[in-house]
Amino acid sequence: MSPTRSGRGPTRRALLTAAAAAGAAAALGTTARAATPRATAETSTDVHIFYYPWYGSPKANGSYRHWPQGNLTPPDGISSNFYPVLGAYDSGDSAVVAQHMAWLRQAGTGVLVTSWWGRGSYEDQRVPLLLDRAAGQGLKVAFHIEPYTGRTAASVAADVRYLTGAYGGHAAYFRDAAHGDRGAFYVFQSLDIADWSPIEQLKSDAIVLTQTTDVSKAAHFGGMYTYDGIAAARLPDWSGVDRFCRANGLVWSPSFGPGYLDDRAVPGNTTPTVERADGTTYDAVWQHAITSGDGGAAPEWVSITSFNEWHEGSQIEPATGTPPTSPVTYQTYEGAYGRTGAAATTAYLDRTRYWVERYTAARRGA
Repeated sequence: MSPTRSGRGPTRRALLTAAAAAGAAAALGTTARAATPRATAETSTDVHIFYYPWYGSPKANGSYRHWPQGNLTPPDGISSNFYPVLGAYDSGDSAVVAQHMAWLRQAGTGVLVTSWWGRGSYEDQRVPLLLDRAAGQGLKVAFHIEPYTGRTAASVAADVRYLTGAYGGHAAYFRDAAHGDRGAFYVFQSLDIADWSPIEQLKSDAIVLTQTTDVSKAAHFGGMYTYDGIAAARLPDWSGVDRFCRANGLVWSPSFGPGYLDDRAVPGNTTPTVERADGTTYDAVWQHAITSGDGGAAPEWVSITSFNEWHEGSQIEPATGTPPTSPVTYQTYEGAYGRTGAAATTAYLDRTRYWVERYTAARRGA
């Protein structure tokens, strides 16, 4: 959601301009009524998580990519207020992607929604590796169609056909059995385009989701989502969106995350920060999402912002507890959910599984 979209185009500035972790904590105290977790290695394909394959390093890409944003010099200086356990890694490094998939399985998130910037883009070139490594962990891959240069409703329709044709036969390509074995395509900043009628003909093969809570803007789409973790921290009333989607055969996938902090990636910006509050914020937004549907029902899907958007501080990917101390200082997950030391690095992965199990129980009990 950073104003520069990590250097790739239009803004990811929040739709709302304030968030309060303290308010989220209060809401958690009044709404928590979770079921007993199940000891399981299962993942849920109703839980989607936004994934970014846009990073580069000399090891695989030949140079650093995305990490230097904000005029920083990797590997010690990166455009994040946290530092990855894997360092300033490369999204084309097979070992890195394999580790990501293992962590996603640990978290219980069954579908990763990969950022995609058009045919032939850096992110498109990484799809085959991503699919192969996802298949190795029994995970599925959906697509987040970003606002690449020249994007139109017609080009998005063509993109969906291209992605389905190129990758639809892969074992890791996500198809939702509950919705006609259709794939999922989230469209970021969809409101930039007024007329989406060209995607109408895709409905039998794909679920194309628009990024909005304005139901009047959902014509021709197969679903709705929010992406915005800042707005989600305010625990908004999503019941009307859920009601509309259920009544009209659309899929509702509310989005939320553990926090938001993009000051290092975008120096001088005025985007609000959402404090993690040692995990209290994440607990609150998860609990809210589970009970946010019409009549307190769980939505059909939920979407987590994010696995590894390090620029915006919304990641659940493990962050090291011993980051470089210069040229900048970094935050850590120390203290999250009462964890310290090495145990803290995976605090958000493990807490995600905790909530995935509760969400799954709520869906099964619906």
